[in-house]
Amino acid sequence: MGAGQQKVAMLGECMLELQGEPFGQFSQAYGGDTFNTAIYLARCIQPQAATVSFATALGCDPLSGGLLQRWAQQGLSLELVRQIPGKLPGLYMIELDEKGERSFHFWRDSSAARRYFDVPQTPLEARCHEFDLLYLSGISLAILSAAARERVFALMAQMRALGAQVVFDNNYRPALWTDPLSAYASFARAYELASMALITLDDHQQMLGVHDAEAALAHAQKLPTPELVIKRGEAATLVRQTPDASWQSVPTVPVPRVVDTTAAGDSFGAGYISRRLRGESAPEAAAFGNRLAARVIQHRGAIIKKAYMQDLLS
Repeated sequence: MGAGQQKVAMLGECMLELQGEPFGQFSQAYGGDTFNTAIYLARCIQPQAATVSFATALGCDPLSGGLLQRWAQQGLSLELVRQIPGKLPGLYMIELDEKGERSFHFWRDSSAARRYFDVPQTPLEARCHEFDLLYLSGISLAILSAAARERVFALMAQMRALGAQVVFDNNYRPALWTDPLSAYASFARAYELASMALITLDDHQQMLGVHDAEAALAHAQKLPTPELVIKRGEAATLVRQTPDASWQSVPTVPVPRVVDTTAAGDSFGAGYISRRLRGESAPEAAAFGNRLAARVIQHRGAIIKKAYMQDLLS
């Protein structure tokens, strides 16, 4: 990767976000795993180097309109967005404990994003030949119907054949799947089709249903994706840039106080991809991803103010 202006497509969902105490006051924002990555990626790259488009569906209501306006202000291209009359954005609420760990409550079963592929050809499929990189996650797959997932897999194969990079992030949320076996089958397809996989080991272990983290790590290291990144919380990140390369360990960045772990992995992915797009090595990209994630978890909310990370962008 590297050289010339590139186009990046991010497939997923952005929802309205509520944070606060039940039956108390709430602050309103917006977020979603691939959307968070899209925002941080747009911040980490120069506009003349790459454009970031978010592929999703929204409604035609004022809330959807407000989201589109804010996305454009954040530097995202809207060319891949579908607007569906009668549909609304999804909604989620975050509760935080005293350690900054979060729990989520979702209202997304009938969200517009789930209907992105309910047309013969989506904007993403129609324009896939224009893009240099496609990014999606386990959640991107989970919210779609089985038929729509098959179209995503076909799209991944098509874009790889066209020479694009295809990045799969394994975000695994059991509540979005009918059972672990169907998730495992879909993830296995994605790993075969992707050129790069970002693995959160805790999620991988949970999907495998094993108690031994070392067994989950050994399984992850044997995945067929050419470029692999394994995130292990506070432990060092492991990277392998090519199938025949040795694994390299990249330390994480200690922080004085964790405020909110929301979007830690999402921001890491953005940092990693941004540096790989610039032509930096996988260990260099992982080091930057770890620095960005360390900054994000020291602030509340999925999308922190750009001023909080400005010194990292020079």
